[in-house]
Amino acid sequence: MARWTERDIPSQRGRTAVVTGANSGIGFETARALAEKGARVLLACRNSSKAEEAARRIRPADGGAVDVVELDLGSLGSVRACCARLNETVDGIDLVVCNAGVMMPPGRRETADGFELQLGTNHLGHFALVDGLLDKVQTRDGSRVVVVASTAHKFGKIDFSDLQWEQRKFKRWASYGQSKLANLLFTYELARRLERAGSSTIVAASHPGWTNTNLQRDVSSFQWMGALLAMKAPQGALPSLHAATAPDVRSGDYFGPDGMGEMRGWPKKVQSTPASHDRAVAERLWDVSCELTGARYAALS
Repeated sequence: MARWTERDIPSQRGRTAVVTGANSGIGFETARALAEKGARVLLACRNSSKAEEAARRIRPADGGAVDVVELDLGSLGSVRACCARLNETVDGIDLVVCNAGVMMPPGRRETADGFELQLGTNHLGHFALVDGLLDKVQTRDGSRVVVVASTAHKFGKIDFSDLQWEQRKFKRWASYGQSKLANLLFTYELARRLERAGSSTIVAASHPGWTNTNLQRDVSSFQWMGALLAMKAPQGALPSLHAATAPDVRSGDYFGPDGMGEMRGWPKKVQSTPASHDRAVAERLWDVSCELTGARYAALS
């Protein structure tokens, strides 16, 4: 099978894309590739100065516009402000890439709203963001939502009795796995609900395998091994770009690298664990996430 690369991305002219965490790593490379293909790209980032610098580096001479919108996924207030700004300033959104995240901080930390940091940022922040932008997404034919997950979902478990790690001894690996499993449960549940509502919006997921990025800054062994063995960010972004642009993508698809253990390689459709397809857990997580964030998903009710 031929390798899918950036050369295979179809023209993105006329499309508007929102990419979270786009100031570095695979988010930056995702935004860059979309802009080079002609999309208007909005870099939704917590650090506005770094995002502005990234925008200057990305802006192509003959491609689409690249702008910055402030977004801190660890603050529901910031999420709401970002959605309000975008709803006021764009006619429609063709693509939302839920890319930003945190990975295994050295101890338990909380978001501005008191959520455990990894669940709050990786899942709940994006859950609220998509709710706030969904009306604009559904105005565009062929629109997509792409959620960046991880092979770490394989050791994740949704513990509804202690989602925020307030009672158990905090285990950063297990917490990260829970947040990444939540990403996939959200992907598949959103895809089902949109389909039932008769929406043409595609919802897909991706994971970057082992890619050397700043996400791993809190795991020292990953840092030095990653520099030697992991993929570079441009290749690690390819599964996200495939999910975002390839014409054969269907709702509920999941993409990752095609190499051994899905750690390295080129994009292909991959499988997630049975736990990620548990509809009862997905529906309960949806309801809990709505309660925690105030998200309504009114168009799907």
